[in-house]
Amino acid sequence: MRSISSSVLAVLVCVLIAGCGGDTYVKVQGTTTISKGQELADLQRALDEGAIDRRDYDRLHKRILDRPH
Repeated sequence: MRSISSSVLAVLVCVLIAGCGGDTYVKVQGTTTISKGQELADLQRALDEGAIDRRDYDRLHKRILDRPH
């Protein structure tokens, strides 16, 4: 009896796990544009709040300014 219960439990767990997968893909349409000014302001805020250090700030600041758009 115990082996049947364990088998049933194992099958039930597998079915529940398989059912959790669902549709995990998300389709995104359209684009969002953020200005360089907003990116630079966000970057400055990250520096001010200690989320990044000065070296990261300088590297990212240059990368933002060097982009064509």
